Amino acid sequence: MRLVNVFQLGIKELHSLRADRMMLLFIVYAFSVAIYLAATAMPDTLSRAPIAIVNEDRSPLSQRIVAAFYPPYFVPPAIVSPREMDRGLDEGRYAFGLDIPPNFQRDLLAGRSPAVQLNIDATSMTLGFSGAGYIQSIVTQEVNTFVRRNGVNAAPSVDLALRARFNPELNNSWFGSVMEVINTITMLSIILTGAALIREREHGTVEHLLAMPVTPFEIMASKVWSMGLVVLVAAALSLTFVVQGVLAVPIEGSVALFLCGAALHLFATTSLGIFLATLARSMPQFGLLLFLVLMPLQLLSGGMTPRESMPDLVRTLMLSAPTTHFVILGQAILYRGAGFSVVWPQFAALAAIGAAFFSFSLARFRNAIETMA
Repeated sequence: MRLVNVFQLGIKELHSLRADRMMLLFIVYAFSVAIYLAATAMPDTLSRAPIAIVNEDRSPLSQRIVAAFYPPYFVPPAIVSPREMDRGLDEGRYAFGLDIPPNFQRDLLAGRSPAVQLNIDATSMTLGFSGAGYIQSIVTQEVNTFVRRNGVNAAPSVDLALRARFNPELNNSWFGSVMEVINTITMLSIILTGAALIREREHGTVEHLLAMPVTPFEIMASKVWSMGLVVLVAAALSLTFVVQGVLAVPIEGSVALFLCGAALHLFATTSLGIFLATLARSMPQFGLLLFLVLMPLQLLSGGMTPRESMPDLVRTLMLSAPTTHFVILGQAILYRGAGFSVVWPQFAALAAIGAAFFSFSLARFRNAIETMA
């Protein structure tokens, strides 16, 4: 291998990418607008949820509970009858229906432990799950405050002090922005390298490369480093100007260490992009293959769904995927401020997986070039 060939071929790839304005626009959009939209529109964010309350007690306590629901989490509650609440839930006008029974305050002060009924529109499962927790917390807080003020010793004897570490505001955009950067790095690295190879095949420049004194290793290595560099620079700019700048997300750890881990991850994913491009004969076929590969890589990596909730077989199989280790590495560094002494197993795993992917893709790439020749 001649390093000068790898460098010159990589420069050629960068010039080809610069001439592809649509791809450049896609890169800018993916690392800016798409990250902002994903961070500010997380699906589990409770915002202005419609709620109806049936207040059959009409006591000071029930009025306190009604007044405790206000924006931005809920819209001002609609005071309705039981029949109107059922009709509103059926028609989808309310996501929650709270029924405060008669004599609620009197029974509470008498120590009878009255029950409050909460009806949830569970067709929106995520909204229903998060909203139920909010409503339970609001009702419990108002009841405990009222009981203490009236001198009744019914408050819990143990007070649970919550401490939310690494995200004290429980802000979904802090989580969503970083995870979207990680997912975008994976997606674009596969797309850029695969598109670069298919573009040369469609334009007939692969035959020109075969006539030059270059090896398949040099051709593939040039695509890996050039497209990986583009994604790495774009990710660094996105973390600086979009995540830390526009979204004001605090990054606890070293961005440089994260980018080193991202470089190892790119070594694996760009090789995967080359492999998919050797299987596809056109960009539409490549897009279909990308969909089949990218969705499992992202959904089962632990970024969207906790790995602890997955079946043992899936967790074991996903240890061979680079995205699993990259998500662990990225969350540890950017959220918890971990150093290399903590994340070195993920670095080692990414290096091993990248070497395996590169070797396997190189063998497939060499066979594809020999077929073209």
